[in-house]
Amino acid sequence: MNQQYHYSDRTYSRVELMVTVLALGAALLYGSADFLGGSATRRAHVLCVLLVAGPAGMVVATLAALLAGGPPQAAGIAWGACAGLAGGVGFIFFYVGLAAGPMSVVAPVSALVSTVLPVAVALAEGERPGAKVYLGALICVVAIVLVSTGGGEAAPETAAAGADPGGPAVCPRPARHRTTIRGIGYGVAAGLAFGTFFLFIRNGGESGALWPVVAARLSGTLVFLAAAAGIRTRTRPVSWRGDRRLFLAAVGAGVLDSSANICYVFATRAGLFGLAVVLTSLYPGITVLLARIVLGERMRWPRRAGLALAAVGIVLVTV
Repeated sequence: MNQQYHYSDRTYSRVELMVTVLALGAALLYGSADFLGGSATRRAHVLCVLLVAGPAGMVVATLAALLAGGPPQAAGIAWGACAGLAGGVGFIFFYVGLAAGPMSVVAPVSALVSTVLPVAVALAEGERPGAKVYLGALICVVAIVLVSTGGGEAAPETAAAGADPGGPAVCPRPARHRTTIRGIGYGVAAGLAFGTFFLFIRNGGESGALWPVVAARLSGTLVFLAAAAGIRTRTRPVSWRGDRRLFLAAVGAGVLDSSANICYVFATRAGLFGLAVVLTSLYPGITVLLARIVLGERMRWPRRAGLALAAVGIVLVTV
């Protein structure tokens, strides 16, 4: 799909603003969903959470598609289904990573890696935003790198997850190092899958309806079911009777993630795919902030600088 967009200066500014608002809305929703999902997977098996989050997200996507109107188209459904397969695999890597390592490492790494493929495609398709937008997007990418490599630490109570409750509050350095490396590996794998998802769901969204988002949620849920059937351990979805807070976190993750997908599709339809991807990929900032506020995960100065740079990049894109 090779699309060129030609706007007057005034129209281009409106397009930039629309893309920015929608993409940042997607980032806010993705980041919040990842925080809820990651928190839930620290208390239950990742597939137990995803088997609830997937159907919950599919309900939201279906309602949105019905409200938006428009008939489903075969090409859009096919792209959506492929996006869901990639996203489902990415979710498994991502949530396992969030459970195994600090949120402030796994989420930013996945976002950085997931940006590379879609932005390369956008440039290959001929998108050429103005110099100010280029600068703002570049600053946002630098911000993602800083947040990714800032060397944050988990709070004492979360760093020692899985250890003897009566043992030391902080894990020994070698164990913490192994946890961080493992988290980075999961983040890279998830990022590759998410980058493919971003590209495929954009292609599906060009059909003019939201049915590709529904197809993506359905195929993603099928991936979770297949994974649950393929493992030896017994996995049941978290339930309202078993743990209400855990169940609500899983449902919330699915609802917010589907809402983010919808915002992202609308952002890409405005025509500036590369900008939409870069701004959407700022979602780890939300996850990191929530992890800092709610879980007490520490942020060293590079990550704080990255969040500040992200704000500067957003201002450059929108003003």
